[in-house]
Amino acid sequence: WKCMRLAALLAIPVFLHAEVRTLTLRQAIDLALEQAPEVALARLDQQKSRDQVTVLKDAFMPKVFAGSGAAYTYGFPASIDGNAPAIIQAKTVMSLFDKPLNFQIAQASEAARGAEIDISLRQQEVAYRVAALYLEAEESARGFASAQRQVENLQNARALLKVRVDEGRELPLALRKADVAVQRARMNVETLTYNLGNSESALALALGLPAGDRVRAQIEDRPALVLPLSEEASVEQALDGSRELRRLESNLQVKTLERKQYQAANLPKINLVAQYSLLSKYNNFQDYFARFQRHNAELGASFEIPILNGHGARAQMSQADADAAKLRIEVSRTRSRISSDVRRAWQDIRHAEAARDLARADLDLSRDQIAYDLALMEEGRLLQAVLEQDRAVENEKWLSYYQAQHALDLAKLDVLKSTGSLIAALR
Repeated sequence: WKCMRLAALLAIPVFLHAEVRTLTLRQAIDLALEQAPEVALARLDQQKSRDQVTVLKDAFMPKVFAGSGAAYTYGFPASIDGNAPAIIQAKTVMSLFDKPLNFQIAQASEAARGAEIDISLRQQEVAYRVAALYLEAEESARGFASAQRQVENLQNARALLKVRVDEGRELPLALRKADVAVQRARMNVETLTYNLGNSESALALALGLPAGDRVRAQIEDRPALVLPLSEEASVEQALDGSRELRRLESNLQVKTLERKQYQAANLPKINLVAQYSLLSKYNNFQDYFARFQRHNAELGASFEIPILNGHGARAQMSQADADAAKLRIEVSRTRSRISSDVRRAWQDIRHAEAARDLARADLDLSRDQIAYDLALMEEGRLLQAVLEQDRAVENEKWLSYYQAQHALDLAKLDVLKSTGSLIAALR
C-alpha cells in the first residue's frame, strides 16, 4: 500500500503538467503536417540534398586566394613549391569543363527532387496515421457516451425490478440477471475508458506533442469523405499520382546519371589557370634572368587527358546498370501492389458499407421498438423496467453502428491514401 501511494505521489507532477487539447480533424491534420517528427526529418534531408548541389556546383565558381611567398633565397630564386618567391601572390581556381562532375551535379539535383517527394510521402503517411488515430479516438468517445447511457438504463431497470422482487411480483433470478447486465455494462465502460485514453495519448504523440499530453476529438458533423467516381478511376489515379512510384523513378534517374558519370571518366578535364605575383629584387632575379619585372601575371587553361584509366570505371558502370535493373523490377512490382491495394480497399469499402447499413437497420429497429414500448407503457400494458432494458439495447446498437462507421471511414482513408488525395480530402 505504501508503494502504491509513493507511485501515485511520483505520478502527480506528470499529470499536473499534462495537457488535454480538443481539436477538430482538420486542426489535427494541420498540426501534424507542421510539426510531426517524420516530416521535420524529411525537410532536413531535403535541405542537405540542396546543399550538396551547391557544394558540387562550387567547383565551377571562381575562387581567389591571396597570400605571400616572401622568402630569402641564396642562389637560384625558387621556392619549395617551384614558384618564384613573391611579396604578394594571388591565385584563381575554377573548373571549366568536367563532364563527370556535371553528371554528379545532375545526380545531386535529382536527389534533391527525390527528397522533396519524400516529404510528400511522409506527409501522406503522417496524415493517414493521424486521421486513423483521430477517428479511433472519436469512435471511442462516442462509444463511451453510449456505454454510459447503457449503464444508466440498466441501473434504472434493476432498481425497478428490485421493487417488484421485494413485492414478490418477480423472481429473484430476474434481479440477478439485472445485476450481471449492469456489471457487464460497467466493464464495457472501463474498457472503453482505457481505449479512449490510449487513443488520445497515441494521437498526441503522432502530433509531436510532449509525452503525457492527450488530444481529444471534437465531436462534430463533418461532410463525408469524397472518393473517386469508380474503382477503375481510383486505380488509374493511384498509379498516375503515386509518390512512391515517383520516388522509385527518381532513384532510377539517379542511377542513369551515375552510369553516365562513370562513362565520362575518359573525357578530358579543363581548369582555369590564373595567377598574379609581385616580385622583389632582393631575391636576385636580375642575376639569373636577362630582365627583371616586378608585376607578373598568368592566365590560361590546364588540360588533363586520361590515357590509361583502369577498369574501375567499367565495373562501376556495371554496378549502376545492375542497380537500375533492380529499380525497374521494383517499379513494376510497386505498380502491381498499388493496383491490388486499391482494389482490395474498394472491396473493404463495399463490405463496410454493407455492415454499416445492417447496423443502421438494426439500430432503427431498436428505436422503433422503443417507440412501440412507449405506446404500450402509456396504455399500462408494459413495465417501465422493460422499456429501460430496451433503451440499453438501443445504446448497444449505437455502439455497433459507431464501430461499423469507423471501419467504413478507415477503408475510405485507404483509398484516399493510395490515390494521393488524402490530405486534400481531409482539409
